[in-house]
Amino acid sequence: MARDPFESVGDEVLMRRYQHGDAAAFAALMRRHLNGVYNFLARQVGGRSAVAEDLAQEVFLRVVERAREFKHEARFSTWLYTIARNLAIDHLRKASLRRHPSLDEQHPATGTTLGERVVDVHPGASGERMAAASELGERIGRALEALPEEQREVFLLREVARLPFQEIAAITGAPENTVKSRMRYALERLQQGLEDYADEARSLR
Repeated sequence: MARDPFESVGDEVLMRRYQHGDAAAFAALMRRHLNGVYNFLARQVGGRSAVAEDLAQEVFLRVVERAREFKHEARFSTWLYTIARNLAIDHLRKASLRRHPSLDEQHPATGTTLGERVVDVHPGASGERMAAASELGERIGRALEALPEEQREVFLLREVARLPFQEIAAITGAPENTVKSRMRYALERLQQGLEDYADEARSLR
């Protein structure tokens, strides 16, 4: 596989290049962040893959439409996930009530379910390990559904998007200490919900 020529180029540099007309820089940003944005949105909207895909596309359409608005005092990832978060909130608000996600709903491209996608099963894993991972994935999915919205949001931004607490605070508009408290409570609730899988929950730290 050919090496990505933009691999060592920072997000903000790529965004500056895109603002000056370099379409390849935008393509690099999309390759770099699309999966994380999709995973964040999928869990925010209850694992509905088709909805998450539409919202993820809308996120990057907004990046195109608002490229000139990006100010380089901020990190690109903060700006990007603020857009994603707002779209998810708008979607849930329009839906008026939260539906229970189906952990058996298959992703149209991969054929995998949400439960299977929650944890990473490495190629070549034994059948026993894959079964245990699938069960753990389903338990984690249900535990995530049960979290209060603010705690789930912080957890996903931290563990799925891999953002630092300072950025999460900027995205959510909450003080950093509040964000850390929400994360701690989320981890505690996940541990309680997972019961026998408390060790795996602790590893999420």
